[in-house]
Amino acid sequence: MLHPKTIEGIPLFEPLDAEQRQRVLESGRRLHLDRGQTLFARGAPARRFYLVLEGAIKLYLLSPEGEEKVVEVMQPGQTFAEAVMFMEQEAYPVNAAALTNLRLAAFSNAVFVQLLRESPRLALRMLATLSRRLHGLLRQIDELALQDATHRLVAYLLMLPRDAEDGIDLGLPKQVIAARLAIAPETLSRTLAALRERRLLAVEGDRILLLDPEGLHGLLAQP
Repeated sequence: MLHPKTIEGIPLFEPLDAEQRQRVLESGRRLHLDRGQTLFARGAPARRFYLVLEGAIKLYLLSPEGEEKVVEVMQPGQTFAEAVMFMEQEAYPVNAAALTNLRLAAFSNAVFVQLLRESPRLALRMLATLSRRLHGLLRQIDELALQDATHRLVAYLLMLPRDAEDGIDLGLPKQVIAARLAIAPETLSRTLAALRERRLLAVEGDRILLLDPEGLHGLLAQP
């Protein structure tokens, strides 16, 4: 059984009482994936949902020509594939593959759905939790549709955790970040170069140093 601290502070599990948490933890198990390893393919039976403990995993689709489109990048503390529990066709709608060496917690869909059937109050609280997440995703879609590459990149950088020197460890390949922001990799490189020339940030490999956080916030305020 997973340790209770595994799900502490995770929004999806906050509505659960002690007995419900225990049942979910008993259904859980840890998984380890190597970088590049596939967790599941689109159309595979969806029997579990996941919590990222360490590393990063991409959710993506493939076009008929084989072109990859990154839908989302999940990082520590984030859950994914839980919405499949409520879909008529219980199959994963995307592919999932590890971007780094990865540790996950996997939970049983059947156990979680049974809890919701037993407790209408829990079902309503879970609906509120998923609704908040949906609003967050819609906000991201608005940002991608309405903002230019500079706004997207700056907003992304400012939401990442920083160290005492205002440094950011990207933790992901730049091409993955570009796909996440719906811009071309060369556009990402040009945008970083432009921000560097304005002395708003410095680029040190996979580390970004924010030289002028207030100036970056000011860019987001511009129409």
